[in-house]
Amino acid sequence: MNLIVKGQQIDVGDALREHVRVSLDGVFDKYFGNAIDATVTFSRDAHLYRASVSAHIGRGIMAQSEATADQPYVACDQAVDRLAKRLRRHKRRLRDHHKAPVETQSAGLYVLAADTPEDGSTGENAHGRPTVIAEMKTEISTLTVSEAVMRLDLADGGAMMFINRAHGGLNMVYRRSDGNVGWIDPQGNSGTRIRHSGA
Repeated sequence: MNLIVKGQQIDVGDALREHVRVSLDGVFDKYFGNAIDATVTFSRDAHLYRASVSAHIGRGIMAQSEATADQPYVACDQAVDRLAKRLRRHKRRLRDHHKAPVETQSAGLYVLAADTPEDGSTGENAHGRPTVIAEMKTEISTLTVSEAVMRLDLADGGAMMFINRAHGGLNMVYRRSDGNVGWIDPQGNSGTRIRHSGA
């Protein structure tokens, strides 16, 4: 596994890097096998330390978790525990998922300026469109709705677009504030809601 451990305005020493490596190796050996790569970022949040873990565990599958504590080692352990919980919950489905190839399509991914940037501008260009501040490529996977919800949960994300394997149309699942996951399906199932199991 390719592991990157970095600090944002924090000096990350060799002992903490080794602690992270041993902790993640234990989780991946137990629940999933080797991840492709992982990044752990430590930062300060007032008097607390924040540990953010992002692991690429398969083609197009990201697992993420985050935790804060008064010590960086404790924050790391809590974030790794949360990641392990997500992997444990989806272990069988992840193994089944790897048996079948997943089709993907490339798409543009754009980061837009906020409505009111700090410099006082409107966040729009001369043509009245939002200002693009980053342009990247991403992959949109062909999945079942259940697989899309699993990936949303693993990535601890707010929303995810996918191609619905049942009919080939674009769909989106998103995390709702009431603990459920919403499912948008322009093909006719837009009223369906999927119960979210919680993180």
